[in-house]
Amino acid sequence: MSYAETETASQPACWRRAAALAGGPEAAVLPAPGERIAVVGCGTSFYMAQAYAGLREGSRQGESDAFAASEFPFGRGYDRVVALTRSGTTTEVLELLTRLRGTTRTVAVTADPRTPVRAAADDLVVLDFADERSVVQTRFATTALTLLRAHLGLHSETAVADAETALAEPLSDELLRSTQFSFLGRGWTVGLAHEAALKMKEASLSWTESYPAMEYRHGPISISTTGTTTWMFGDAPEGLPEQVRATGAQWVNGSLDPLADLVRVQRLALARAAAQGIDPDLPRHLSRSVVLDGARDKA
Repeated sequence: MSYAETETASQPACWRRAAALAGGPEAAVLPAPGERIAVVGCGTSFYMAQAYAGLREGSRQGESDAFAASEFPFGRGYDRVVALTRSGTTTEVLELLTRLRGTTRTVAVTADPRTPVRAAADDLVVLDFADERSVVQTRFATTALTLLRAHLGLHSETAVADAETALAEPLSDELLRSTQFSFLGRGWTVGLAHEAALKMKEASLSWTESYPAMEYRHGPISISTTGTTTWMFGDAPEGLPEQVRATGAQWVNGSLDPLADLVRVQRLALARAAAQGIDPDLPRHLSRSVVLDGARDKA
C-alpha cells in the first residue's frame, strides 16, 4: 500500500482524536465566538480554510474570511488570523505570519511544531498524530477541519461513522471509467468541492473542475455529457440533478456527511492512480511543501 492509502484509511481514528482536543486546553487559542477572523492556507489548506470560514460564518459565530496566504488583504482588520499549514514551512504562510506579528493575533494549526512556524505564529495547535509521509494531503486536512468543526460545536460522531462507511463501500466502475469530474458545493462545502477537484488532479492526473453549485448552470454544465461525472457535496439545488442527468452525465449526490464524502473522493483518486500505474505519494511537479528561494516582493 502507498502512504496515501494508509493515511486515508486512518482518518476516522484521527477525527476522533481531533474532536476530543476541541474542548481541551490545546484549543483555547482558537477563535472565540464574535471575533472577526481570517483563515489562510495554500493548496489543500486554503480549501479547508474556505470550508471552516463557511461553517463559522454560517453558524453566526463571527465574520470569517478565507484567503490563499499569498492574497491576504493587509488593509483589513481582524481579531485573529488562523493559518493551516501541515508542514509549517510554506513560504507564503510564514511570510504572512511574520508580517502580522505584533499587529494581529495569529494561530497556526500544524502537524510539525519543530518547523519555522513555531517562531512565526503567536500560538500553535499541533496535530502531529495526523502528519503524513505522502505529498498528497488527506488525513491532516480533514483532521484539521474536524478540530475546527468540533470547536464550533458542529461535529458529531455521525461524521466519523460516515467516514468509516466511505472507506468500506465499493467504488463503482462508472466512477473509475469517468473521463471528467465536476465537483459542486454550497456554503461550507464549496471548499470541499475545490479540494476534491485538487485531489483528483494531484493523485491521478484526472481532468476536474469545481464550482459553487448554483453557478454550474451558468456555463460549466455545457461540459457534461455521457462518460462525465458531476458530484455534489451536500444538498443539491432544486432541479440540478435532473438537468445534469439529461446531459447523459452521471450525477453523484451522496447520503454521507460531506466531509466523509470527501474521503470517498480520496479513495477514488487513489484507485484511479493505481489503475494507471501512478504513484500517488509522489505526484509529478509537486513537493510536500512549497519553499521559495531568494528575495520576495514584500509590497
